[in-house]
Amino acid sequence: MNAITGGLPHDAYNASMYELLKTIDDPAQLRALDRKQLRQLADELRAYVLEAVSKTGGHLSSNLGTVELTLALHYIFETPEDRIVWDVGHQTYPHKILTGRREAMARLRMLDGISGFPRRAESKYDTFGTAHSSTSISAALGMAVAAKLKNEKRHCIAVIGDGAMSAGMAYEAMNNAGAMDVDLLVILNDNEMSISPPVGALTNYLARLLSGRIYSTARRASEHLLKRVPGVWELARRAEEHVKGMVTPSTLFEEFGFNYIGPIDGHDLDALLPTLQNIKKLKGPQFLHVITRKGQGYKLAEDDPIAYHGPGKFNPAEGLKSVSGAKPTYSQIFGDWLCDMAARDPRVVGITPAMREGSGMVRYSELYPERYFDVGIAEQHAVTFAAGIAAEGMRPVLAIYSTFLQRGYDQLIHDVAIQNLPVLFALDRGGLVGGDGATHNGAFDFAYLRTVPNLTVMAPSDANECRQMLYTGCELGTPAAVRYPRGAALGEANPDMSLLPVGKGEVRREGKRVAILAFGAMLKPALEAGEALDATVANMRFVKPLDAGLVRELAQRHELLVTVEEHQVMGGAGSAVCESLSRHGIDRRVVLLGLPDRFIDHGDPARLLVSVGLDGAGIAKSIRSALGQA
Repeated sequence: MNAITGGLPHDAYNASMYELLKTIDDPAQLRALDRKQLRQLADELRAYVLEAVSKTGGHLSSNLGTVELTLALHYIFETPEDRIVWDVGHQTYPHKILTGRREAMARLRMLDGISGFPRRAESKYDTFGTAHSSTSISAALGMAVAAKLKNEKRHCIAVIGDGAMSAGMAYEAMNNAGAMDVDLLVILNDNEMSISPPVGALTNYLARLLSGRIYSTARRASEHLLKRVPGVWELARRAEEHVKGMVTPSTLFEEFGFNYIGPIDGHDLDALLPTLQNIKKLKGPQFLHVITRKGQGYKLAEDDPIAYHGPGKFNPAEGLKSVSGAKPTYSQIFGDWLCDMAARDPRVVGITPAMREGSGMVRYSELYPERYFDVGIAEQHAVTFAAGIAAEGMRPVLAIYSTFLQRGYDQLIHDVAIQNLPVLFALDRGGLVGGDGATHNGAFDFAYLRTVPNLTVMAPSDANECRQMLYTGCELGTPAAVRYPRGAALGEANPDMSLLPVGKGEVRREGKRVAILAFGAMLKPALEAGEALDATVANMRFVKPLDAGLVRELAQRHELLVTVEEHQVMGGAGSAVCESLSRHGIDRRVVLLGLPDRFIDHGDPARLLVSVGLDGAGIAKSIRSALGQA
């Protein structure tokens, strides 16, 4: 089976239902269809997305909402020669299906299967790898500039969602693009608005008019003529903006130097196709505003697009069902603690960069709306916003994924740590995350956090320790981070609030010859390895400050130290142990176990841990090898 294109045979997805779709293996075949056939193809494509995601899990609502837009883009533009850059990329399943990966959807987000995001190595139609928000305009602008420098004629298109437009990077790119003489199309996929039929008909007509060559030519001619008369062109320009502004939210984008077109109904092919065809003939920066609906065509997802944002496997006829008796996740442990902490301390403020559900903050947002702030997809702002709140004596708690805090690293150092402000970073998704893969793995946080002065870094091994560390970090009065993994939490959390001694680990198992120093979620497999080898096992708890006393004591009575972390080996907690031994002049052999110096792909988290030797058996095998045992 081919690692990229392999999967279940076509009939696994009821191929008889997909009369047109099964004939499309690349966009050239799509462009050979009559336009009248595209409505049927859209229906088939939407049904296929629903069926495929129900079998594998993945992003659903966003993909159901981009079916017509995807079809229209590949139909009008000559992809892959024309470049399409999808922002975030979680809405690209229709794109993948139309570009030769229809059958490969059977192994979506699985080990050796296709990614849930665009990847350059996966397909020539994936022109730019994405998964984090708000990068598309910058990348597409870079491609447009490169095409101009190489004297190559091609269209460069960025498709960005309304949520991603809350990030400063998108506006930095637009500010740059509007001042450059390049052909660039930015499509705003706006799925937060709805269009009533009368307004939709009017705006669709205006979009076709404003994107037409006659209007564009007349506008350029008028500009050339009227600029000769002092003051008249400026008056005409303002009048045009006023007229367009009465029916479109164009002013902001026009000020950036873009020609604004829209909004149009993103599910109406009769509006999309001619508008894109017109825009294809225009020069300079163009901005097309498209209105879509998350979950379009599947009522359950339309009614609750958040629940169907990234579901696991489910029966489309029945929809999602709550799982009774499921163990709480670390995110839920955090959310419960935050509610309890807010009840006892009015200084506590909860902040999230658009990840309320994922970070477990729904109940908190409902109980304490006046102390809850969703700042949008704006991680840099979130960190400095928290710093400003902390500077006034409050206790901000920023719930943020490990991989997203990378985007606010300068602010963490400059605005929080240097000023020693009491911001608590609840760092979710530490370690391997599974289906989202390399772009979302929290593999670098120990390294980028432990080098920062004034910052305390903790890693819980179970649910109760997570709660204790959150409370400890909140009470420190200095910057602190609690890094916990995705998924079900081990053990149960004690509802009481209790402080941990800062910088102190604990020995969980006494053994001989070998001491295993486990950080965070690696305690469980470390204990399994310890039982198999009769080794000492320590739960280190703190990455910074490291328990140097415990490290010295274990080194003095064991011939081999082994550090275990679900983190990149280079620069991680194991490196901190080696630095501590060196500072104290202790010469002891140390084996560092963790993630290798490569990006770990998507797949089942347990299988991924086995593949890098971080399960109990893998840890034991590495230790035996270090001891020279077979």
